[in-house]
Amino acid sequence: MNQNMDALQAFALRTMEISALILAFAVCAALVLTLYMYIVDITQTRQTIRRNYPVIGRFRYLFEHMGEFFRQYFFAHDREELPFNRAQRSWVYRAAKNIDSTVAFGSTQRINQPGDYLFLNGAFPPLDEQTRIPAEISFGEGYAQHPYSTRSLINISAMSFGAISVPAIQALSRGAAKAGVWLNTGEGGLSPYHLEGGCDIAFQLGTAKYGVRDEHGDLSETKLKAIADHEQVRMFEIKLSQGAKPGKGGILPAAKVTAVIASTRGIPVGEDSISPNRHSDIGSVDELLNMIEKVRHITGKPTGFKAVIGDSSWLEELCDRINERGLQSAPDFITVDSADGGTGAAPQSLMDFMGLPVRQSLPLLVELLERHKLRQRIRVIASGKMITPAAAAAALCLGADCINSARGFMFALGCVQAMQCNKNTCPTGITTHDKDLQKGLDPTDKSARVSHYALNLQHEVEIIAHSCGVTEPRQLGRQHLHTINAAGAPAAMP
Repeated sequence: MNQNMDALQAFALRTMEISALILAFAVCAALVLTLYMYIVDITQTRQTIRRNYPVIGRFRYLFEHMGEFFRQYFFAHDREELPFNRAQRSWVYRAAKNIDSTVAFGSTQRINQPGDYLFLNGAFPPLDEQTRIPAEISFGEGYAQHPYSTRSLINISAMSFGAISVPAIQALSRGAAKAGVWLNTGEGGLSPYHLEGGCDIAFQLGTAKYGVRDEHGDLSETKLKAIADHEQVRMFEIKLSQGAKPGKGGILPAAKVTAVIASTRGIPVGEDSISPNRHSDIGSVDELLNMIEKVRHITGKPTGFKAVIGDSSWLEELCDRINERGLQSAPDFITVDSADGGTGAAPQSLMDFMGLPVRQSLPLLVELLERHKLRQRIRVIASGKMITPAAAAAALCLGADCINSARGFMFALGCVQAMQCNKNTCPTGITTHDKDLQKGLDPTDKSARVSHYALNLQHEVEIIAHSCGVTEPRQLGRQHLHTINAAGAPAAMP
């Protein structure tokens, strides 16, 4: 018994001695580290705070960096955060997880904010047995050799391979196939990961011609035809500009240009991938129409273009030239992108201040097409911050045939709005090629969430449509929508 007690006491004393040594070492190390930081801070000349307040001044930069991560959890209210507030993100997360999306005790949405929308409910909404599934729409019917027909209201907008990771592409591809929606490749080219899920694909032809470029960076008709030979590739979209940076090309940092991304794009490994600010072979309306006809002729598939609308005079010229040249020269669709930013890296001056938001540009485009009697020929796709049912339904009211969403599907993949999209440090594995960070993104699990989000978003758009008194969402029009004016009162759409 005494021997056991002696052994226990000896062990305790030994443990205390080792702990004291570790503590003493840690204190000495901390003192040495503090002295090192002090010397570095008072001798450096780049940061005034650190020079004037050595060591403790470092906390200012730490708190500034950590603040953007903690504001959304501790300080921001449900409806005030940008670019997406907690209420919006929470709805997407619930929809993606396929759990109850109802709320209680009244709305937290203020209904007197200028520019917001209010839907006008009908007195006699259709009964469940009177409702219908969304009407089918066709792209390129009568003009493309292989027109494309779909009933989908919500589709996955352009996110390039390279800007987002392999498991993210895999999850989107599989989820899109399950939900019956299409996936836009973005300007980064077509990879095997886009194809593996079996979904319909819209191939985006960017200003750098990634995936279909020759050794000089020009369009390769052979490579373009090879892309079109994939049955899954249903349409081609010529990108003129995008919401994050109208007037500037895509930006992919060197850290993200891995071997597989480089081979998909046709560029060198490990070098910044900077796209031109416009297509070198599209410098006028006629050259745009020529390119549309060329791509449609080579591929046999519907071809349109994507643009942020700013100066609209060129659209007037576009419509005039189409009517002069004939309807065969018209784009099969126009994707109008909102100018209030996207997922990609962009100069803040462009993201914040360049171009028109979609709530102005979408009705502008639709009215112009109607005035020139081209609305039946050209489909209109709306894109830009439409992650909730209300935003999507409002776009349908304003004349869109369907909606593309990128950031909504990023939230479905698990995005936490960490604002790291332009770096290789995304904590959820979506916009990084760091293998350790990608481990948390399981394509099988996330593909189910992508599918649930698309289907639940469409379902609630249908609920809004039925409440407005129509039997399916594509019957929505401006008469079903009021906007809040500068006085904070609802007013009919002009």
